[in-house]
Amino acid sequence: MRIQTTLLLLAALFVGCQPTTPPKSDNTNDYLKDPSTGAVKTGGVQMIPIKTPHGEFKVWTKRVGNNPKVKVLLLHGGPACTHEYFECFDSFLPQEGIEYIYYDQLGSFYADQPKNDSLWTTERFVEEVEQVRQALGLNKDNFYLLGHSWGGILAMEYALKYQQNMKGLIISNMMADCHAYDKYADEVLAKQMPKTVLDSIKMFEARKDYKNPKYFELLMPHFYNQHVCRLPLDQWPDPMQRGLNHVNSDIYVLMQGPSEFGIAGRLEDWDRSKDLPKIGVPTLVIGATHDTMDPEYMKWMSTQVQKGSFLLCPNGSHMSMWDDQATYFAGLLDFLKKTAG
Repeated sequence: MRIQTTLLLLAALFVGCQPTTPPKSDNTNDYLKDPSTGAVKTGGVQMIPIKTPHGEFKVWTKRVGNNPKVKVLLLHGGPACTHEYFECFDSFLPQEGIEYIYYDQLGSFYADQPKNDSLWTTERFVEEVEQVRQALGLNKDNFYLLGHSWGGILAMEYALKYQQNMKGLIISNMMADCHAYDKYADEVLAKQMPKTVLDSIKMFEARKDYKNPKYFELLMPHFYNQHVCRLPLDQWPDPMQRGLNHVNSDIYVLMQGPSEFGIAGRLEDWDRSKDLPKIGVPTLVIGATHDTMDPEYMKWMSTQVQKGSFLLCPNGSHMSMWDDQATYFAGLLDFLKKTAG
């Protein structure tokens, strides 16, 4: 079951200036000051209550650092993965004075996991992000939203409704049209596989036999290790493995669907490509040469928003924060510094 759960998530999983530094203070420890209130310190962890049409639940957040000008809220992929695969950010952002917030969305491992399928819609997730923003005190003078994969969908949706609350947007490894993603998977990625392998994969999918171990045995070397994370399989990092092991597969399948080649769940018809020109905040789109998403399409996205830029990770795939770290974090940090003001 572990490998099945791990691999099921991977389809949807299916960025010259001086460093930005915190303002000077008489207390040199302000940057690392714990945001917790009260006598008991929590290391920056805050459980935030979220109101929904079906009751109140809590989501998990953890703040790292303290910078009044740059606060980056991280939206993980899935849907229903966890913040854990973002933990590599710890090796790059703190020394640059960048504040960031880990966040497990409702239904994910560290948050409440209510059993109500009506909760799992993009519209409700957008309202959840807005409640998290308010609870954390983020505003247009400091609030950056970084969404990866499904988190990129959520980040675009949030920006289209609430960009007046934002300072900047980072869309990481996500296209703006699920139909275009399906086409790329079918016409480009699938054809890169040996024909015998592809025929076998298609056979399992035609039978809806997605949990067959042989299905995953074919996908692992020919799809996941080529387009999701290109690090050697026996070297996939612990934070990424933990995140994948903790995926809530019920929510994932409901929204994304079971297939590794395309989206068949509630997100199947999602398309915001024509609405990109409405996004007016500074926006960085990150893509990768070997991504599950079309890098040329993501480059095009950066030309459609009003203040867009594009970062290509030439050695990376969908998890380019892991398999092309030098490019990913240099580009992300450059964007944050240039737009911090």
